[in-house]
Amino acid sequence: MADDTRAAEIIAEQERLAVERSHLDQVREQIALRILPHYATRFQTQNRTVVTPVGQQNTQEMIDATGAYALMTFASINESMLTPHHARWHTVVPSDKYLLKDRATRLWFEELTDLLFALRYAPKANYASQKREDYMMLGAFGDGCLFIDALKTKYDKGFRYRAVHPGQIYFQDNHQGIIDKAFRRFSLTARQALQEFGTALPKEIQDQASDPRRNSTIHWFIHKVAPREDYDEERLDLRGMPHTSEYVSVTGKTMLREGGYHSFPYAISRYVTTPGEVNGRSPAMMALPSLKSLNEMKKTMLKQGHRVTDPILLAHDDGVADAIGFKPGTVVSGGVNADGKPLVHVLPTGNLAAGKDAMEAEVVSINNFFLVNMFRLLVDKPQMTATQVLEESREKGALLSPHMGRQQSESLGPQIEREIDLARELRLLRPMPPALLEARGQYSIQYDSPLSRMTRAEQSAGLWRTLENLMGVVQVTQDLSPLDHYDWDEIVPDISDDASIPARWRKSMEKVLAMRDGRAKQAQEQQLLQAAPAASNVLKTLMPQ
Repeated sequence: MADDTRAAEIIAEQERLAVERSHLDQVREQIALRILPHYATRFQTQNRTVVTPVGQQNTQEMIDATGAYALMTFASINESMLTPHHARWHTVVPSDKYLLKDRATRLWFEELTDLLFALRYAPKANYASQKREDYMMLGAFGDGCLFIDALKTKYDKGFRYRAVHPGQIYFQDNHQGIIDKAFRRFSLTARQALQEFGTALPKEIQDQASDPRRNSTIHWFIHKVAPREDYDEERLDLRGMPHTSEYVSVTGKTMLREGGYHSFPYAISRYVTTPGEVNGRSPAMMALPSLKSLNEMKKTMLKQGHRVTDPILLAHDDGVADAIGFKPGTVVSGGVNADGKPLVHVLPTGNLAAGKDAMEAEVVSINNFFLVNMFRLLVDKPQMTATQVLEESREKGALLSPHMGRQQSESLGPQIEREIDLARELRLLRPMPPALLEARGQYSIQYDSPLSRMTRAEQSAGLWRTLENLMGVVQVTQDLSPLDHYDWDEIVPDISDDASIPARWRKSMEKVLAMRDGRAKQAQEQQLLQAAPAASNVLKTLMPQ
């Protein structure tokens, strides 16, 4: 009875959140129909027992594909700027930088970073594709959600990622604005539910699962994750886990499974939020008027285009129109009078150029909302100098930093924390070295993505601006001493990092010093060789006859 009461409470709480979000879901449905049609019809599924048929297009509102293409570009921009799959976009380091002097601690964190990337981009993890879906949802609907769990196979240990449809996830934040409670409402067939929950299911679902004629019946379930009110970190049972995990069957209002998590399993991020709102708002929401206008303009232009290519003919009611043929080479008798004046005319179709200009204006607006035009600059201006490229990178970094910085704090940070916790649970981590164990394993995440390097481009751009001015002084005075103020052994490695030059392409400082010593010795030997003839003449002069 207590379990049934608890299940009813969870269902009622989720339904209340669904009612509060109903207006937002209506807007999201409009967006999905115009730029992401395979996500449509899934935002209001509270009592639906039939899911959208596989392969259904839902493109009845998608007349123009500009918005869909801009959304794909937006996802690619986020992926390339934040989580490029071909590069190490973050490292894990000790919170106390003094511990980096301890070789064992430094090696432990290097191994941890390598392990995270190996598990994250393993084929069975499915991270790259699911993270791209996450970026697509962020651009279209304002919320992105990635569920991170251990890989459930008999022989492999690893991670598994799943992007959650924004129509299925409901969440709340705490007093500090941190998302700490989530409800995922998802559907399973009776057969799938029996595989997942077994005999804990209501008898109605179990009976359907055993009947081949009814085992594809859809049923709805809720997964709730929330902070544990009776959490005790000293406990080894469920009370020792900071987050609760509860699965409920909506059919029969039955509690199916209770558990817990040491870390929040949903990495949820928002594009931008209005004060007082929990759910995010997306570029597509701001571009929705332009998306609707562009679709209507496209309809009109298509109609006008048909009239231009297959025009409507105007003729006097004298039977001439009945004799007109439209096949090439057809001779129409009576189409002109004896003086050669046409008796059949084309209905004017209006000014197509004006409609085209109006459509192009809406396309520019949509691309601006999805950040597309910002990244066309280097393509449109390939002749830019290195200094100009640095300046553009600095400006882009300043414009993108607020949005993408939020993704680092709300999505990537919790994701990495969850991954480290899973690696610990799967016993994939080596024991901590004594120095780190004494510091209680405190760690920090350092991002080294292209976006992070863009935000650091201000330093490189400032250096090159200063050098351009100094070189003018050097050329006038023929004095190189102004350059003595700069430590090039510090500058060159930092500029190389900002330019994404791989570390394996660069020599270590030891090799650089050895090369300098070799050049110094070679120069000294050259000086001795050049001075040898003069020294020989001096000796000959000083020697007695």
